[in-house]
Amino acid sequence: MTELLTALALAVAIEGIAYALFPDAMKRMMVSVLEQPSGNLRAAGLLAASAAVVAIWIIRG
Repeated sequence: MTELLTALALAVAIEGIAYALFPDAMKRMMVSVLEQPSGNLRAAGLLAASAAVVAIWIIRG
């Protein structure tokens, strides 16, 4: 459970850094995401989740 909470905290920290360093770019990205069809977002989310699971599997070896 500690590892899960650490991973979530790290994800929030990385996202916070992106917003702090590039606020205008993040706003533009949000607008472009809102314009995307739901199917594209779903596919991108599944691809990212799959890549993350594979990366964790390789790292944990």
